[in-house]
Amino acid sequence: MSAEVPLRYRLLIAFLTLSVAALVVAVAVLAYRSHEVETRLTEAANVDPGPSTPEPAEEEPSPAAPLVPPVDGGLADLRGPIPEEVGENERRDIETFRSVAPSVVNIENLTVRTDAFRRNVMALPRGSGSGFVWDRRGHVVTNFHVIQGGNAVRVTMADGSAWIANVVGHLADKDIAVLKIEAPEELLTPITVGSSSDLVVGQHVMAIGSPFGLDQTLSTGVISGLGREIMSVGGRPIQGVIQTDAAINPGNSGGPLLDSTGRLIGVNTAIFSPSGASAGVGFAVPVDTVQSIVNQLIEHGRVVRPGLGVVVDEGDLALRARVRGALVLVVKPGSPAAAAGIQPTRRDTRTGAIVLGDVIVEVDGETITDHLDLFRVLDRKAVGDTITVGILRGRSRVDVQLTLAAIGG
Repeated sequence: MSAEVPLRYRLLIAFLTLSVAALVVAVAVLAYRSHEVETRLTEAANVDPGPSTPEPAEEEPSPAAPLVPPVDGGLADLRGPIPEEVGENERRDIETFRSVAPSVVNIENLTVRTDAFRRNVMALPRGSGSGFVWDRRGHVVTNFHVIQGGNAVRVTMADGSAWIANVVGHLADKDIAVLKIEAPEELLTPITVGSSSDLVVGQHVMAIGSPFGLDQTLSTGVISGLGREIMSVGGRPIQGVIQTDAAINPGNSGGPLLDSTGRLIGVNTAIFSPSGASAGVGFAVPVDTVQSIVNQLIEHGRVVRPGLGVVVDEGDLALRARVRGALVLVVKPGSPAAAAGIQPTRRDTRTGAIVLGDVIVEVDGETITDHLDLFRVLDRKAVGDTITVGILRGRSRVDVQLTLAAIGG
């Protein structure tokens, strides 16, 4: 006769049995929810989710149909009456916000991936930011870093409708990108473009965007500084940047900075913050810079800028060689630099040693200490300008004249 199983072992077996059953149920629920989320993401990205149960054929939507229909009440905050007791300044801000808010959009950067098990295509959010409608043809302006690295971009309008956008072009060196959506003209409210040439410190400003994904968010402040410089995602300095204390947080990038009348004066681009959230120091690319870039991107898909036709060292070769200036690595054939006889860096064919090329140390009387100085000077020039370039060739100083040519950006 077999010995009776002790009670503690019977309880342990019962506990393990219940645990396994609970785990099986949890896995089944998780799989169902995961499939439901993937299905919603797939539909939102307007991609084919793969084989599924056949359904009755439906009429295909027109190309202009939004991914998500308009949400009634999406602009509810703009419809209510303004309370009588608000002050004149508050009333002005409310009216300005209401007039500009329909121009401001939320932008999601999506990465499309294939599920390894079901082979379904999924659209996964990669990041988000803000933007604004530029014209009635459907062009939308935002920051390049908002859409960088993704392979799909979703634009959500103020009415709640969502559209997959095409990238018209971008200029990483100024952190500007232009998108295009096929929305009907009646949904598009272009922003009013102002000027950044006559701004003054202390001027009242407003920012509208989607900080932390909270769309149609308004913050106010003043212009805290002018003529600032920040580094772009393209590794080149952006000059003449506007500094503001209006709250700018992650998600505000690409949204408009407005003057008190609601005119666009800048594109909110960066913040200075130890924590990553607003610390009262935000930066916007001035609208005069933005307008020139946007117009070229819409017309040509790229930006034409003045250049010498050289590639300069942006690493540490010049530093290791104890060279002060912009070290020329490559001279492009047929370029102004080639015509002027500027010499590139090369390797000695006999010894294999690196022979440093010319070092640009001056342009039109302005001292050049590194590649960033050269970029700053060229940003103020135009195609067709004739400039005098001072170079060091070995131990000798040489001055050459050349005419700047158009280069793509």
